[in-house]
Amino acid sequence: MDVQPGQRVKNVRCTRDTLRVDLLDGRIIIVPLAWYPRLLHATPQQRTKWKIAGGGYGIHWPDVDEDLSVEGLLRGLPAPRVGVPLPVKVVSASPRLTPRPADAAKAAQIRRSVHREVT
Repeated sequence: MDVQPGQRVKNVRCTRDTLRVDLLDGRIIIVPLAWYPRLLHATPQQRTKWKIAGGGYGIHWPDVDEDLSVEGLLRGLPAPRVGVPLPVKVVSASPRLTPRPADAAKAAQIRRSVHREVT
């Protein structure tokens, strides 16, 4: 997805259970706050302390160390769940159906790096 100039952040508001992001092109994105556990568990004061980041295409909450991108919001992507294993798809019969600990750690590392690239 290519991010367009009008897709820059204009304003951000949080309610008890939603995150609302107003874009310069007039669109409004509203997503469940539960998608972003750091924001969900932050105080209302911490949620109001946000900054525009990434040239206007991102949002940063310094008090809770949370970063979101307009692209991720437009795609409807919740925050990655660190420590929660990814679903395993079985494509062939194998005696080992669960990932090895090293595989789970590698998957968590990939999820974190993808999240950083998007934000």
